[in-house]
Amino acid sequence: MPEPFRRDDKLTVAQICKDLGIASRTFYEWRAKGTGPRCIKLPNGALRVRRAEFERWLDTREEAA
Repeated sequence: MPEPFRRDDKLTVAQICKDLGIASRTFYEWRAKGTGPRCIKLPNGALRVRRAEFERWLDTREEAA
């Protein structure tokens, strides 16, 4: 059985895209426009998003809808 998620977990772009049902291109477009969730850039250039930040960002989208 998979471990339960913790609020301090860090998600990959692929995980976020899968959860939202979007292409990674869409995620990067949102990031370029400044409308996506805040990311952590790792030394190797990969991006991660804290689960708590992703949930906060989703909440703001819900209010805007």
